[in-house]
Amino acid sequence: MHCSIAQAVGVVAEPWTPLILRDLFLGLARFDDLAEDLGISRNLLTRRLEHLVAAGVVERRPYQERPVRHEYVLTEAGRDIVPALLTLMAWGDRWSTPPGGPPALLVHSCGARFSPVVTCPHCGGEATADTVTAVRGPGAAQGPGTMLLAAGS
Repeated sequence: MHCSIAQAVGVVAEPWTPLILRDLFLGLARFDDLAEDLGISRNLLTRRLEHLVAAGVVERRPYQERPVRHEYVLTEAGRDIVPALLTLMAWGDRWSTPPGGPPALLVHSCGARFSPVVTCPHCGGEATADTVTAVRGPGAAQGPGTMLLAAGS
């Protein structure tokens, strides 16, 4: 599909992938630690990590030679998806909080706790379904998922 959302979903929207990315962001890097924290089968975790490495979101680095063992770290592309994960977390905290409240709180480098909000970099206003309009971009093309933008202005 010729759509940025569809392309991103192809990389990160398998159910385990955001959780793997979350754990990498939180500092887990070793395969065994990821498998234990997530409760995911080793072969499924292997496939998901291979997919993320191939997509350029995660890098596999050796940390031990005998036997060879690797750790996984977010690449620049992987770090760039963290704000989207934080926004998804804020949505979950608001609309489907587990009993007892949010399992994690976010603290900015300034020391203040916060809940992520997407804002316009020009005016600082909140970006919501009511304040944002999508217009045709330079890559708009006729095809599944892009008919409205490709046909537009």
